[in-house]
Amino acid sequence: MESITAFVDGPLALVVTYAFVKQTSYRYVAQLVLSVCQLYGDVLYFTIEMCDGFSHGPFGHPLYFWFYFVFLNSLWIFIPFACVIESWKKTVVSQATVDSTSSDKSMKHALKGS
Repeated sequence: MESITAFVDGPLALVVTYAFVKQTSYRYVAQLVLSVCQLYGDVLYFTIEMCDGFSHGPFGHPLYFWFYFVFLNSLWIFIPFACVIESWKKTVVSQATVDSTSSDKSMKHALKGS
């Protein structure tokens, strides 16, 4: 998983940054892909740790388990999830705009033909 993160997610993060700085048309799609990759890695990380019986740290410890493992790693779930929601909303609005514009054009074209 770390290889995928290093060789795919890292460069993709640079693409997303560039896309937002330059306000490109693909910025929300790239953000969606990167966020889903991040969520996949997080789910894999938590699942492996649970299957290993939380053997990499003191289970239930207030600082190491609840703060470091649960809280700080949860940020890597909540932030990408919020980005997925934002990307979804922007994509839906864009598609609705394109659909309404294309249906207006086809309606005008149909009226001209009659």
